[in-house]
Amino acid sequence: MAEVPFHYIDLRAFCYATEDDKRVEQALRTYLPEEFEIERATSEGHHGDRILVLSARVENADEMRHVLSKVAQLPDAEDLLDELDERVDDNCSLFLRLDKQAAYRGEAELGEGITFRAKVEAYPAEKEAAVENAREAFASL
Repeated sequence: MAEVPFHYIDLRAFCYATEDDKRVEQALRTYLPEEFEIERATSEGHHGDRILVLSARVENADEMRHVLSKVAQLPDAEDLLDELDERVDDNCSLFLRLDKQAAYRGEAELGEGITFRAKVEAYPAEKEAAVENAREAFASL
């Protein structure tokens, strides 16, 4: 893939009080390039419990290729192409939910725990153009 038709990719995972933050960070790192910086923000749940929010924004083309190559390893990647129209919103953002447990094992799966959001380049900035650009990007992986 020569060009990456994304402005950026955001990855985010919540680490609840019952989870080990190092393990959640390791799960997030499954999708990130080596030594990539992960931001940490502490929040509080409804009942006063600690929630650690781990997030990373990837803006460099080579680093985005790395993230996309991991996403391309999804066992249901073909289904993902069919669902792009439902996964891209009117603001040209592509959304995926990735399985945190599988990511901890180093595997890519759709599921719960890690939020993937990519801002798709589209000119004009319309959903249809964004869907087509995302489709071409994933098809070339």
